[in-house]
Amino acid sequence: MLFDRLKRFAIVLEGAERGAPAAFSPGQAVAGRVLLELAAAAKLGALRLRAIGAARVHWTESRSAGSSTAYTQSYSDQVEFLSHRDTLLAPPDNGEVTVLQAGRHEFPFTFQLPETLATSFEGKHGSVRYWVKAKLHRPWSTVKKVKKEFTVIEPIDINTPALLAPQAGAKEKLARAWYCNRGQVSVTAKIDRKGYTPGEVIPIFAEIDNCTSRAVVPKAAIIQTQTFIARGTKKQKKSVVTSIVGDSIAAGKREVWHGRALKIPPVGPSILQCRIIQVEYSLKVCVDIPGTSKLLLELPLVIGTIPLHPFGSRTSSVSSQYSINLDWLSTIPEQPEAPPEYSSVVSSPEAEQSLAPPCRSELGGVLEGPFFAYIQEFRFRPPPLYSEIDPNPPSDNIRPRCMTC
Repeated sequence: MLFDRLKRFAIVLEGAERGAPAAFSPGQAVAGRVLLELAAAAKLGALRLRAIGAARVHWTESRSAGSSTAYTQSYSDQVEFLSHRDTLLAPPDNGEVTVLQAGRHEFPFTFQLPETLATSFEGKHGSVRYWVKAKLHRPWSTVKKVKKEFTVIEPIDINTPALLAPQAGAKEKLARAWYCNRGQVSVTAKIDRKGYTPGEVIPIFAEIDNCTSRAVVPKAAIIQTQTFIARGTKKQKKSVVTSIVGDSIAAGKREVWHGRALKIPPVGPSILQCRIIQVEYSLKVCVDIPGTSKLLLELPLVIGTIPLHPFGSRTSSVSSQYSINLDWLSTIPEQPEAPPEYSSVVSSPEAEQSLAPPCRSELGGVLEGPFFAYIQEFRFRPPPLYSEIDPNPPSDNIRPRCMTC
């Protein structure tokens, strides 16, 4: 039997590390080889290769059609991004079989990825996957198969005007309990831009006014929303990526966040161009109000893959870990904690005035990793040092001017 003689049958992709899948970008060439190691000579029919990439969604919902009748509705859809076929070892034209001697044999291959591909993704109700599969045929024998997955990352450059634009919003809520008006809570919030990359810190500028008779607690969180679409129906899953909790605000008091730091953990980039799967992010600032529902303000986010260029924008004041070292600055220290459940954070935006940069007296400690920093650009020479001696004394030849003329 062939498979008794087959010592190794594997696919190796160039650029792949041991135990980790190779990563590619749309439009890039994928190269590799199929390894075939035989313990003895064997007759082979053909060796064929296929590369596949597709997005798939599937979920079921139980529905009731009466007191005793129930049925399950299934939803599924698929979008194919990549389909490539190649024959690495073809049978001779005379109908005979190919005989390979004992030892190691390599069959190289290469193919080009399309220019438009969705980022690899694994979700609760769907996935985006890419893989290469090889099939080894032999007359009057079963087909031997081997499969190798690889990762595709769609580049998202945050150095674009749309993603560098500041995001701001404002909301207010009237607190009521047993038909009694307990006052109003309002929140305004702003972030420097819409696009960020994992590892960066989002400075949140916010103002919370508590005009109620009870203390309230502000919070901020990054929310990931996975949307799966099939047959015109959507299925969503929301989760908290990371969060921070502010200090309690007493009744009748106001709290101001001067660039409160919220670090983005390692997360997958946004998926916005796939027809059946979307991955979106948002920054949600909420206020817990006792006795009533939360006040919630949402600002859109896009998680990209290409970080901000150093001093690439006049309106931006951030430097990423990939571009510039700002170890000489300091910011708010972080205290890592597990993110809360989505329900603990979540329950018409107005234009907001510009918020001031963070005060240095309010910052302390050293933050590990990249963060936002306001940098003063000195365009003019500083004034000379003060001195009691006039550097340009008047000349003795100049006649004093008459003050009455």
